[in-house]
Amino acid sequence: MAGYGRADSEWDELVEAGRRFLVERAKLRTTTSYTELNVTLARRTGCRAFDFERADERAAMGHLLGLIVERDQEIAPSEPPVMLSALVIYLGVNDAGSGFYQLAKELGLLPMSASTGEKSRFWIGQLNRLYERHGARSPVV
Repeated sequence: MAGYGRADSEWDELVEAGRRFLVERAKLRTTTSYTELNVTLARRTGCRAFDFERADERAAMGHLLGLIVERDQEIAPSEPPVMLSALVIYLGVNDAGSGFYQLAKELGLLPMSASTGEKSRFWIGQLNRLYERHGARSPVV
């Protein structure tokens, strides 16, 4: 798991803290931003924050979100898989990042040639499943 200048133990800590934070967000029936996730992880773990000015650090955050999805599926398997990373959006944009859709395609959850509408419906479906799974009652429309 080592990579992006971080030790295995640091990745383990970031995955666990990230998963806990995203589950908290799901229970509150809300999304979070990459920035909020980054600040929260640094505060909760003491690990250095990701530097989003650098492409490799943005890629490292994407890698982390993939690991969180994988870990969550190990802890709470669902069929089809539900992706905790659906809760992470860009500041000022009501949508998941491109890495979310790429991972969904790699997992076989979204067609490789998915249209913008298909992606949007998939993302909203993932949010609803996360909110339902973690106790929120009303769906996203």
